[in-house]
Amino acid sequence: NKTIIVKKQTAREKEEASKWPIWEKEPSVFEWEYDDNETCLILKGKATVTGDGCTANFGAGDLVIFPKGLKCTWKITEKIKKHYKFG
Repeated sequence: NKTIIVKKQTAREKEEASKWPIWEKEPSVFEWEYDDNETCLILKGKATVTGDGCTANFGAGDLVIFPKGLKCTWKITEKIKKHYKFG
């Protein structure tokens, strides 16, 4: 069972994440599989990710960690903008 970690960002995490690339997506539903761990900082928007027996709801200000090998469905309810890093 894979676990998606959702937590509030620290000032240090926010500063570090500001150097990462940005990804944006309109409200939508799509399947995704993680080939590597991904850490992302949600700048705006809201989404629910469900897969491998877990569900995570997150939005602006959340730091989210997706585990390698997770097969999931993203449901974006408000346009998402996030910094992200693989590995």
